[in-house]
Amino acid sequence: MTSAPAPLISLDDCEELTVGRVHDLYRGYVNRSQVSLMTSFGFGRELVSHAEGAWIHTRDGRRILDFTGGVGVLNHGHNHPRILAARKRFQEQRRMEVHKTYFSPYVAALGHNLAQLLPGDLSMSFFPNSGAEAVEGAVKLAYKYHGGRRRQILHADISFHGKLLGSGGLTGSVQNAFAFPTIPGVSTFAYGDLDSVRAAVAGARDAKGGCDVYAVLIEPFSASTMTECSEEFLRGLRELCTAEDIVLIFDEIYTGWGKTGSLFHFMRYPGLVPDVVTTSKSFGGGKSSISAFVARESLFRKAYDSLSDAMLQSTSTTYYGFGEETATAIEAVNIAVEDDYPARARDIERVLAPGLERLRKQYPEIIADVRGSGALFGVFLDGGPRVLDLAAKLAPGGLARDPLLRTKLITCAVINAMYQEHGVYLYYTLNGRSPLVAAPPLVAGPAEVEIFLDAFEQTLSKGLTRLLTAFIKDKAVSRWA
Repeated sequence: MTSAPAPLISLDDCEELTVGRVHDLYRGYVNRSQVSLMTSFGFGRELVSHAEGAWIHTRDGRRILDFTGGVGVLNHGHNHPRILAARKRFQEQRRMEVHKTYFSPYVAALGHNLAQLLPGDLSMSFFPNSGAEAVEGAVKLAYKYHGGRRRQILHADISFHGKLLGSGGLTGSVQNAFAFPTIPGVSTFAYGDLDSVRAAVAGARDAKGGCDVYAVLIEPFSASTMTECSEEFLRGLRELCTAEDIVLIFDEIYTGWGKTGSLFHFMRYPGLVPDVVTTSKSFGGGKSSISAFVARESLFRKAYDSLSDAMLQSTSTTYYGFGEETATAIEAVNIAVEDDYPARARDIERVLAPGLERLRKQYPEIIADVRGSGALFGVFLDGGPRVLDLAAKLAPGGLARDPLLRTKLITCAVINAMYQEHGVYLYYTLNGRSPLVAAPPLVAGPAEVEIFLDAFEQTLSKGLTRLLTAFIKDKAVSRWA
Protein backbone atom coordinates (compact mmCIF):
# COMPACT_ATOMS: atom_id res chain seq x y z
CA MET A 1 0.00 0.00 0.00
CA THR A 2 1.45 3.32 -1.03
CA SER A 3 1.71 6.10 1.53
CA ALA A 4 -0.17 9.35 1.08
CA PRO A 5 1.83 12.16 -0.52
CA ALA A 6 3.28 14.79 1.78
CA PRO A 7 1.36 18.08 2.03
CA LEU A 8 2.31 20.70 -0.53
CA ILE A 9 4.55 23.48 0.73
CA SER A 10 2.91 26.91 0.61
CA LEU A 11 4.66 30.23 0.02
CA ASP A 12 4.20 31.06 3.71
CA ASP A 13 5.72 27.69 4.65
CA CYS A 14 8.63 28.30 2.27
CA GLU A 15 9.59 31.52 4.00
CA GLU A 16 9.82 29.66 7.32
CA LEU A 17 11.97 26.75 6.14
CA THR A 18 15.20 26.26 8.09
CA VAL A 19 18.51 25.92 6.28
CA GLY A 20 18.64 22.25 7.34
CA ARG A 21 15.22 21.61 5.85
CA VAL A 22 16.20 23.39 2.62
CA HIS A 23 19.29 21.17 2.40
CA ASP A 24 17.10 18.08 2.87
CA LEU A 25 14.71 19.20 0.14
CA TYR A 26 17.63 19.84 -2.22
CA ARG A 27 19.02 16.38 -1.47
CA GLY A 28 15.67 14.76 -2.16
CA TYR A 29 14.35 16.78 -5.07
CA VAL A 30 17.03 18.97 -6.64
CA ASN A 31 20.65 17.75 -6.47
CA ARG A 32 22.29 15.93 -3.54
CA SER A 33 25.83 16.65 -4.77
CA GLN A 34 25.07 20.36 -4.97
CA VAL A 35 24.44 20.36 -1.22
CA SER A 36 27.73 18.57 -0.60
CA LEU A 37 29.59 21.11 -2.76
CA MET A 38 28.00 24.36 -1.59
CA THR A 39 28.05 23.58 2.13
CA SER A 40 31.83 23.64 1.86
CA PHE A 41 31.42 27.43 1.99
CA GLY A 42 29.79 29.66 4.56
CA PHE A 43 27.19 30.92 2.09
CA GLY A 44 26.01 27.36 1.59
CA ARG A 45 25.06 27.15 5.26
CA GLU A 46 23.02 30.36 5.46
CA LEU A 47 19.77 31.61 3.98
CA VAL A 48 19.17 35.11 2.64
CA SER A 49 16.56 37.33 4.26
CA HIS A 50 16.68 40.20 1.78
CA ALA A 51 19.06 42.12 -0.46
CA GLU A 52 19.45 45.68 -1.66
CA GLY A 53 22.04 47.36 -3.87
CA ALA A 54 25.43 45.71 -3.32
CA TRP A 55 24.41 44.12 -0.01
CA ILE A 56 22.88 40.82 1.05
CA HIS A 57 21.27 40.38 4.48
CA THR A 58 21.12 36.84 5.87
CA ARG A 59 18.44 35.48 8.19
CA ASP A 60 20.86 35.41 11.10
CA GLY A 61 21.55 39.14 10.77
CA ARG A 62 24.78 39.25 8.77
CA ARG A 63 25.32 41.98 6.17
CA ILE A 64 27.30 40.62 3.19
CA LEU A 65 28.98 42.68 0.47
CA ASP A 66 28.08 40.99 -2.81
CA PHE A 67 31.18 41.30 -4.98
CA THR A 68 29.97 38.65 -7.44
CA GLY A 69 27.69 41.04 -9.27
CA GLY A 70 25.34 38.07 -9.59
CA VAL A 71 27.80 36.55 -12.10
CA GLY A 72 26.89 39.34 -14.51
CA VAL A 73 23.17 39.62 -13.70
CA LEU A 74 23.31 42.40 -11.12
CA ASN A 75 24.77 45.49 -12.79
CA HIS A 76 21.76 47.26 -11.25
CA GLY A 77 22.36 45.64 -7.87
CA HIS A 78 19.76 43.78 -5.86
CA ASN A 79 16.18 45.06 -6.03
CA HIS A 80 16.84 48.37 -7.78
CA PRO A 81 13.90 50.64 -6.79
CA ARG A 82 13.11 51.64 -10.38
CA ILE A 83 13.10 48.00 -11.49
CA LEU A 84 10.75 47.06 -8.64
CA ALA A 85 8.49 50.01 -9.47
CA ALA A 86 8.32 49.04 -13.16
CA ARG A 87 7.26 45.49 -12.34
CA LYS A 88 4.76 46.64 -9.72
CA ARG A 89 3.23 49.07 -12.20
CA PHE A 90 2.87 46.32 -14.80
CA GLN A 91 1.17 44.04 -12.27
CA GLU A 92 -1.13 46.64 -10.72
CA GLN A 93 -2.37 47.68 -14.16
CA ARG A 94 -3.16 44.00 -14.84
CA ARG A 95 -1.30 43.96 -18.12
CA MET A 96 -1.43 40.72 -20.07
CA GLU A 97 1.25 40.58 -22.79
CA VAL A 98 1.49 36.79 -22.82
CA HIS A 99 -0.03 35.70 -26.12
CA LYS A 100 2.37 36.62 -28.89
CA THR A 101 -0.31 37.03 -31.55
CA TYR A 102 -1.22 40.36 -29.97
CA PHE A 103 1.25 43.09 -30.86
CA SER A 104 3.21 44.21 -27.80
CA PRO A 105 4.14 47.85 -27.24
CA TYR A 106 6.88 46.60 -24.92
CA VAL A 107 8.54 44.42 -27.56
CA ALA A 108 8.24 47.26 -30.08
CA ALA A 109 9.73 49.82 -27.70
CA LEU A 110 12.55 47.56 -26.52
CA GLY A 111 13.55 46.77 -30.11
CA HIS A 112 13.53 50.47 -30.94
CA ASN A 113 15.70 51.33 -27.92
CA LEU A 114 18.32 48.71 -28.77
CA ALA A 115 18.52 49.98 -32.35
CA GLN A 116 19.17 53.51 -31.09
CA LEU A 117 21.98 52.39 -28.77
CA LEU A 118 23.83 49.90 -30.96
CA PRO A 119 26.10 50.99 -33.84
CA GLY A 120 25.52 50.61 -37.55
CA ASP A 121 22.41 48.81 -38.72
CA LEU A 122 22.15 46.45 -35.74
CA SER A 123 18.42 47.04 -35.53
CA MET A 124 16.41 43.78 -35.61
CA SER A 125 15.89 42.30 -32.15
CA PHE A 126 14.56 39.01 -30.79
CA PHE A 127 13.89 38.32 -27.10
CA PRO A 128 14.27 34.76 -25.77
CA ASN A 129 14.71 33.97 -22.06
CA SER A 130 18.34 32.97 -21.52
CA GLY A 131 21.78 33.73 -22.85
CA ALA A 132 22.19 30.24 -24.26
CA GLU A 133 18.93 30.64 -26.20
CA ALA A 134 20.14 33.97 -27.57
CA VAL A 135 23.35 32.33 -28.79
CA GLU A 136 21.44 29.48 -30.42
CA GLY A 137 19.01 31.94 -32.00
CA ALA A 138 21.91 33.91 -33.45
CA VAL A 139 23.49 30.74 -34.84
CA LYS A 140 20.17 29.63 -36.30
CA LEU A 141 19.82 33.04 -37.97
CA ALA A 142 23.30 32.71 -39.49
CA TYR A 143 22.53 29.23 -40.80
CA LYS A 144 19.25 30.41 -42.31
CA TYR A 145 20.95 33.45 -43.85
CA HIS A 146 23.03 31.04 -45.95
CA GLY A 147 20.00 28.91 -46.77
CA GLY A 148 21.56 25.82 -45.21
CA ARG A 149 24.18 25.68 -47.97
CA ARG A 150 27.11 26.20 -45.58
CA ARG A 151 27.78 23.57 -42.93
CA GLN A 152 30.49 24.78 -40.58
CA ILE A 153 30.71 27.19 -37.63
CA LEU A 154 33.82 28.36 -35.76
CA HIS A 155 34.26 29.28 -32.10
CA ALA A 156 37.23 30.06 -29.86
CA ASP A 157 39.04 27.44 -27.82
CA ILE A 158 38.41 29.20 -24.46
CA SER A 159 34.85 30.26 -25.12
CA PHE A 160 31.80 29.94 -22.90
CA HIS A 161 28.45 30.28 -24.67
CA GLY A 162 26.09 28.14 -22.58
CA LYS A 163 25.25 24.60 -21.53
CA LEU A 164 22.44 23.59 -23.87
CA LEU A 165 23.24 20.98 -26.51
CA GLY A 166 23.84 23.61 -29.19
CA SER A 167 25.49 26.36 -27.16
CA GLY A 168 27.38 23.75 -25.15
CA GLY A 169 28.90 22.36 -28.31
CA LEU A 170 30.11 25.87 -29.13
CA THR A 171 31.81 26.21 -25.76
CA GLY A 172 35.51 25.53 -25.28
CA SER A 173 35.19 25.47 -21.49
CA VAL A 174 36.03 22.53 -19.24
CA GLN A 175 32.56 23.08 -17.76
CA ASN A 176 31.22 21.27 -20.81
CA ALA A 177 33.83 18.51 -20.89
CA PHE A 178 31.25 15.70 -21.13
CA ALA A 179 30.76 14.69 -24.76
CA PHE A 180 27.11 15.60 -25.29
CA PRO A 181 25.85 15.54 -28.87
CA THR A 182 25.60 18.95 -30.52
CA ILE A 183 25.07 20.69 -33.85
CA PRO A 184 27.27 19.39 -36.68
CA GLY A 185 30.20 21.17 -38.29
CA VAL A 186 31.71 22.77 -35.17
CA SER A 187 35.43 23.72 -35.27
CA THR A 188 37.66 25.81 -33.02
CA PHE A 189 40.33 28.45 -33.40
CA ALA A 190 42.79 29.97 -30.93
CA TYR A 191 41.24 32.91 -29.10
CA GLY A 192 42.60 36.23 -30.31
CA ASP A 193 44.72 34.62 -33.04
CA LEU A 194 43.69 35.87 -36.48
CA ASP A 195 46.03 33.48 -38.30
CA SER A 196 44.28 30.61 -36.52
CA VAL A 197 40.89 31.85 -37.77
CA ARG A 198 42.25 32.26 -41.28
CA ALA A 199 43.59 28.72 -41.22
CA ALA A 200 40.26 27.36 -39.99
CA VAL A 201 38.38 29.21 -42.72
CA ALA A 202 40.87 28.09 -45.37
CA GLY A 203 40.42 24.50 -44.26
CA ALA A 204 36.64 24.73 -44.53
CA ARG A 205 35.98 24.71 -48.25
CA ASP A 206 33.15 23.01 -50.09
CA ALA A 207 33.56 20.75 -53.13
CA LYS A 208 33.71 23.76 -55.43
CA GLY A 209 36.30 25.57 -53.31
CA GLY A 210 33.83 28.04 -51.83
CA CYS A 211 33.72 29.00 -48.16
CA ASP A 212 31.74 26.49 -46.07
CA VAL A 213 31.69 28.53 -42.83
CA TYR A 214 28.35 30.16 -42.06
CA ALA A 215 29.29 31.85 -38.76
CA VAL A 216 32.12 32.81 -36.42
CA LEU A 217 31.18 33.15 -32.75
CA ILE A 218 33.45 35.12 -30.40
CA GLU A 219 33.39 36.85 -27.00
CA PRO A 220 35.27 40.16 -27.42
CA PHE A 221 35.96 39.90 -23.67
CA SER A 222 35.96 36.40 -22.16
CA ALA A 223 34.47 36.85 -18.69
CA SER A 224 35.26 33.26 -17.70
CA THR A 225 39.00 33.59 -18.43
CA MET A 226 39.50 37.37 -18.09
CA THR A 227 41.00 37.50 -21.57
CA GLU A 228 40.11 40.07 -24.22
CA CYS A 229 40.57 40.29 -27.95
CA SER A 230 42.77 43.06 -29.26
CA GLU A 231 41.30 45.77 -31.46
CA GLU A 232 43.56 44.55 -34.27
CA PHE A 233 42.16 41.02 -33.98
CA LEU A 234 38.51 42.13 -33.92
CA ARG A 235 38.93 44.44 -36.91
CA GLY A 236 40.83 41.75 -38.79
CA LEU A 237 38.08 39.26 -37.98
CA ARG A 238 35.45 41.69 -39.24
CA GLU A 239 37.40 42.15 -42.49
CA LEU A 240 37.80 38.38 -42.98
CA CYS A 241 34.11 37.66 -42.31
CA THR A 242 33.05 40.40 -44.69
CA ALA A 243 35.32 39.06 -47.45
CA GLU A 244 34.02 35.50 -47.03
CA ASP A 245 30.37 36.48 -46.30
CA ILE A 246 30.59 34.78 -42.88
CA VAL A 247 28.14 35.92 -40.21
CA LEU A 248 30.15 37.45 -37.34
CA ILE A 249 28.48 36.99 -33.93
CA PHE A 250 29.69 38.81 -30.82
CA ASP A 251 28.63 37.20 -27.55
CA GLU A 252 28.30 40.04 -24.99
CA ILE A 253 25.94 38.26 -22.61
CA TYR A 254 28.10 38.98 -19.56
CA THR A 255 29.86 42.17 -20.67
CA GLY A 256 26.90 44.14 -22.00
CA TRP A 257 25.38 47.22 -20.35
CA GLY A 258 28.57 48.84 -19.14
CA LYS A 259 30.32 46.09 -17.21
CA THR A 260 33.78 46.57 -18.75
CA GLY A 261 33.61 50.34 -19.16
CA SER A 262 31.79 50.73 -22.49
CA LEU A 263 28.12 50.04 -23.18
CA PHE A 264 29.16 46.82 -24.93
CA HIS A 265 32.80 45.81 -24.90
CA PHE A 266 33.19 45.97 -28.69
CA MET A 267 31.77 49.52 -28.80
CA ARG A 268 35.04 50.98 -27.48
CA TYR A 269 36.29 50.51 -31.06
CA PRO A 270 34.54 53.06 -33.33
CA GLY A 271 33.12 51.69 -36.55
CA LEU A 272 33.39 48.03 -35.50
CA VAL A 273 30.01 46.35 -36.10
CA PRO A 274 29.30 42.62 -35.89
CA ASP A 275 26.47 41.01 -37.85
CA VAL A 276 24.76 39.83 -34.65
CA VAL A 277 25.29 40.66 -30.97
CA THR A 278 23.83 38.74 -28.03
CA THR A 279 22.96 40.07 -24.58
CA SER A 280 21.34 38.77 -21.39
CA LYS A 281 22.18 38.74 -17.65
CA SER A 282 21.91 42.41 -16.53
CA PHE A 283 19.64 43.13 -19.53
CA GLY A 284 16.80 42.09 -17.20
CA GLY A 285 17.77 44.44 -14.37
CA GLY A 286 18.39 41.60 -11.93
CA LYS A 287 14.72 40.60 -11.91
CA SER A 288 13.79 39.52 -15.41
CA SER A 289 14.86 36.36 -17.24
CA ILE A 290 15.30 37.83 -20.70
CA SER A 291 17.93 37.86 -23.42
CA ALA A 292 18.27 39.24 -26.91
CA PHE A 293 20.10 38.74 -30.15
CA VAL A 294 20.22 41.81 -32.36
CA ALA A 295 20.97 41.43 -36.07
CA ARG A 296 21.89 43.77 -38.88
CA GLU A 297 18.83 44.58 -40.93
CA SER A 298 20.20 43.18 -44.20
CA LEU A 299 21.01 39.87 -42.52
CA PHE A 300 17.55 39.58 -40.98
CA ARG A 301 15.71 40.44 -44.16
CA LYS A 302 17.46 37.75 -46.14
CA ALA A 303 16.89 35.13 -43.43
CA TYR A 304 13.39 35.74 -42.12
CA ASP A 305 11.63 38.63 -43.84
CA SER A 306 8.97 36.67 -45.71
CA LEU A 307 5.51 35.37 -44.85
CA SER A 308 6.69 31.79 -45.09
CA ASP A 309 9.68 32.27 -42.79
CA ALA A 310 8.40 34.84 -40.29
CA MET A 311 7.58 32.22 -37.65
CA LEU A 312 10.88 30.35 -37.99
CA GLN A 313 12.60 32.88 -35.76
CA SER A 314 12.30 33.17 -31.97
CA THR A 315 8.86 34.80 -32.09
CA SER A 316 7.54 31.26 -32.41
CA THR A 317 8.54 30.40 -28.81
CA THR A 318 5.87 30.65 -26.12
CA TYR A 319 7.68 33.14 -23.90
CA TYR A 320 9.10 35.34 -26.65
CA GLY A 321 8.66 38.95 -25.58
CA PHE A 322 6.80 38.05 -22.36
CA GLY A 323 5.26 41.35 -21.26
CA GLU A 324 6.60 41.82 -17.73
CA GLU A 325 10.08 40.73 -18.81
CA THR A 326 10.27 43.17 -21.72
CA ALA A 327 8.84 46.00 -19.61
CA THR A 328 11.53 45.31 -17.02
CA ALA A 329 14.25 45.28 -19.68
CA ILE A 330 13.05 48.66 -21.00
CA GLU A 331 13.54 50.15 -17.55
CA ALA A 332 16.87 48.34 -17.03
CA VAL A 333 18.26 49.74 -20.29
CA ASN A 334 17.06 53.26 -19.50
CA ILE A 335 18.71 53.11 -16.06
CA ALA A 336 22.00 51.90 -17.56
CA VAL A 337 22.00 54.81 -20.01
CA GLU A 338 20.68 57.57 -17.72
CA ASP A 339 22.98 56.63 -14.83
CA ASP A 340 25.90 56.09 -17.24
CA TYR A 341 26.83 52.57 -16.20
CA PRO A 342 29.96 52.51 -18.41
CA ALA A 343 31.28 55.54 -16.48
CA ARG A 344 30.39 53.84 -13.18
CA ALA A 345 32.43 50.80 -14.26
CA ARG A 346 35.37 53.03 -15.12
CA ASP A 347 35.08 54.73 -11.72
CA ILE A 348 35.21 51.31 -10.05
CA GLU A 349 38.24 50.36 -12.16
CA ARG A 350 40.12 53.47 -11.03
CA VAL A 351 40.06 52.12 -7.47
CA LEU A 352 39.93 48.36 -8.05
CA ALA A 353 42.71 47.96 -10.64
CA PRO A 354 45.51 49.77 -8.75
CA GLY A 355 44.38 48.15 -5.49
CA LEU A 356 44.65 44.66 -6.92
CA GLU A 357 47.96 45.46 -8.59
CA ARG A 358 49.32 46.71 -5.26
CA LEU A 359 48.31 43.43 -3.60
CA ARG A 360 49.85 41.43 -6.45
CA LYS A 361 53.19 43.13 -5.79
CA GLN A 362 52.78 42.74 -2.03
CA TYR A 363 51.94 39.02 -2.23
CA PRO A 364 53.72 37.70 -5.36
CA GLU A 365 53.89 34.22 -3.84
CA ILE A 366 50.05 34.08 -3.84
CA ILE A 367 48.85 36.29 -6.70
CA ALA A 368 50.27 35.24 -10.05
CA ASP A 369 48.35 37.71 -12.20
CA VAL A 370 45.54 40.27 -12.26
CA ARG A 371 43.52 40.98 -15.41
CA GLY A 372 40.30 42.72 -16.23
CA SER A 373 38.46 45.82 -17.35
CA GLY A 374 35.89 48.14 -15.79
CA ALA A 375 34.09 46.36 -12.96
CA LEU A 376 35.17 42.86 -14.05
CA PHE A 377 38.55 41.61 -12.81
CA GLY A 378 40.13 38.21 -12.34
CA VAL A 379 42.76 37.43 -9.69
CA PHE A 380 44.86 34.39 -10.55
CA LEU A 381 46.02 32.68 -7.35
CA ASP A 382 48.95 30.29 -7.10
CA GLY A 383 51.47 28.88 -4.64
CA GLY A 384 50.64 27.08 -1.41
CA PRO A 385 52.33 24.31 0.58
CA ARG A 386 53.69 21.22 -1.18
CA VAL A 387 51.18 19.04 0.63
CA LEU A 388 48.65 20.30 -1.92
CA ASP A 389 50.43 18.27 -4.61
CA LEU A 390 49.97 15.12 -2.53
CA ALA A 391 46.35 16.00 -1.87
CA ALA A 392 45.78 16.38 -5.60
CA LYS A 393 47.26 12.95 -6.28
CA LEU A 394 45.12 11.33 -3.58
CA ALA A 395 41.89 13.09 -4.56
CA PRO A 396 39.04 10.79 -5.61
CA GLY A 397 37.78 10.17 -9.14
CA GLY A 398 38.11 12.90 -11.73
CA LEU A 399 39.46 15.39 -9.19
CA ALA A 400 42.88 13.72 -9.27
CA ARG A 401 43.04 14.35 -13.01
CA ASP A 402 42.23 18.05 -12.68
CA PRO A 403 45.47 19.98 -13.34
CA LEU A 404 43.95 23.02 -11.62
CA LEU A 405 42.99 21.27 -8.39
CA ARG A 406 45.73 23.08 -6.45
CA THR A 407 44.56 26.46 -7.78
CA LYS A 408 40.94 25.68 -7.03
CA LEU A 409 41.68 24.61 -3.46
CA ILE A 410 43.62 27.83 -2.83
CA THR A 411 40.90 29.95 -4.40
CA CYS A 412 38.16 28.19 -2.44
CA ALA A 413 40.08 28.78 0.80
CA VAL A 414 40.29 32.51 0.01
CA ILE A 415 36.61 32.70 -0.94
CA ASN A 416 35.59 30.96 2.28
CA ALA A 417 37.74 33.23 4.47
CA MET A 418 36.47 36.36 2.76
CA TYR A 419 32.89 35.31 3.41
CA GLN A 420 33.23 33.87 6.90
CA GLU A 421 35.58 36.45 8.39
CA HIS A 422 34.88 39.61 6.39
CA GLY A 423 31.37 39.26 5.00
CA VAL A 424 32.46 39.59 1.34
CA TYR A 425 30.88 37.26 -1.22
CA LEU A 426 33.06 36.13 -4.17
CA TYR A 427 33.19 33.36 -6.77
CA TYR A 428 35.67 31.80 -9.17
CA THR A 429 35.22 30.55 -12.72
CA LEU A 430 35.53 26.97 -13.90
CA ASN A 431 37.06 28.00 -17.21
CA GLY A 432 40.66 28.80 -18.18
CA ARG A 433 42.89 29.10 -15.11
CA SER A 434 39.90 29.45 -12.74
CA PRO A 435 40.47 33.04 -11.59
CA LEU A 436 38.91 34.52 -8.48
CA VAL A 437 36.44 37.10 -9.78
CA ALA A 438 35.97 40.61 -8.42
CA ALA A 439 32.91 41.95 -10.23
CA PRO A 440 30.85 44.33 -8.09
CA PRO A 441 27.47 45.60 -9.28
CA LEU A 442 27.63 48.97 -10.98
CA VAL A 443 25.63 50.57 -8.18
CA ALA A 444 28.64 49.99 -5.92
CA GLY A 445 31.03 52.85 -5.33
CA PRO A 446 34.61 53.46 -4.19
CA ALA A 447 33.65 52.79 -0.57
CA GLU A 448 32.51 49.24 -1.35
CA VAL A 449 35.64 48.63 -3.43
CA GLU A 450 37.82 49.74 -0.51
CA ILE A 451 35.94 47.38 1.82
CA PHE A 452 36.74 44.52 -0.55
CA LEU A 453 40.40 45.51 -0.93
CA ASP A 454 40.91 45.85 2.84
CA ALA A 455 39.31 42.46 3.47
CA PHE A 456 41.34 40.86 0.68
CA GLU A 457 44.59 42.24 2.08
CA GLN A 458 43.77 40.96 5.57
CA THR A 459 42.91 37.55 4.12
CA LEU A 460 46.12 37.27 2.09
CA SER A 461 48.19 38.37 5.10
CA LYS A 462 47.24 35.14 6.87
CA GLY A 463 49.22 33.10 4.33
CA LEU A 464 48.03 30.15 2.30
CA THR A 465 48.88 27.48 4.88
CA ARG A 466 46.60 29.04 7.51
CA LEU A 467 43.88 29.74 4.96
CA LEU A 468 43.90 26.17 3.66
CA THR A 469 43.98 24.68 7.14
CA ALA A 470 40.98 26.79 8.18
CA PHE A 471 39.08 25.90 5.01
CA ILE A 472 39.66 22.16 5.38
CA LYS A 473 38.72 22.32 9.08
CA ASP A 474 35.60 24.35 8.31
CA LYS A 475 34.60 21.94 5.56
CA ALA A 476 35.05 18.96 7.90
CA VAL A 477 32.96 20.62 10.63
CA SER A 478 30.20 21.49 8.15
CA ARG A 479 29.89 17.88 7.08
CA TRP A 480 29.19 16.83 10.65
CA ALA A 481 27.02 19.82 11.62
